[in-house]
Amino acid sequence: MTEITRVPLQPIKKGSLTKLWLGIIVAVLLGAGLAWAAVPKGLDVETVTAGTGDSPKLGDVVFVNYVGKLADGTEFDRSQPMPIPPGLFPEGNPLLLEEGAIIDGFIEGLTQMQKGGSYVLTIPAEQAYGAAPPPGSPIPPNADLVFEVDVVDFMSREDFQTRAAALQSMMGSGEEGEAGTSPTE
Repeated sequence: MTEITRVPLQPIKKGSLTKLWLGIIVAVLLGAGLAWAAVPKGLDVETVTAGTGDSPKLGDVVFVNYVGKLADGTEFDRSQPMPIPPGLFPEGNPLLLEEGAIIDGFIEGLTQMQKGGSYVLTIPAEQAYGAAPPPGSPIPPNADLVFEVDVVDFMSREDFQTRAAALQSMMGSGEEGEAGTSPTE
C-alpha cells in the first residue's frame, strides 16, 4: 500500500530563518508602538520657575494669572485684573479648587503648584472639556489645552469669604455716602 498524504519536506533556503526572526521582531515593535500611541496622555505640569511653600488643596481659593491656549498655540482665554481696591486680595484671578468650579485638569494641576511659581500646564481633553466644550467657545471638541500659569497666592475659602464680606461692606458704606445731595445743589 502506498501513502498518498505524505509530503516531502524541502530544505530551508539559507537566510530564511533570519528573515523570519526579523519579521517577528518588526511585528512586535510595531505592536508595541501602536500600544504606546493608544495610551491616554496624562496631565503634565512643567515648572518654569519654582514656587515656595505649600501647595493649594481642595477647597482653597488660588489667585493666578494665566493664558489659555490650544495645542496649536491659538489663545482662547487670558486672566483679567479684578476691579477691586488693592490690598484686600492678592493680584490675579481667584479660582476655587472645587469640583464643578473649574475643569478637573486645572484642579489637579494647581494642587501640584506652589505660591510664586510659574508653570506650563498641559491638560488632555479628557480632563478638560472632552467632546462637549462650552457653547460658543473657541475650544473645539476633544481639544488638549495648554495654560501658562503664575500662582500669585492662595488662601482658605473661609478667609476669602471673610475678605469678600469686608469688601462688600466697604462698597455698601461708600455707596451710601455718595447717595446724598451734591455740594452744588
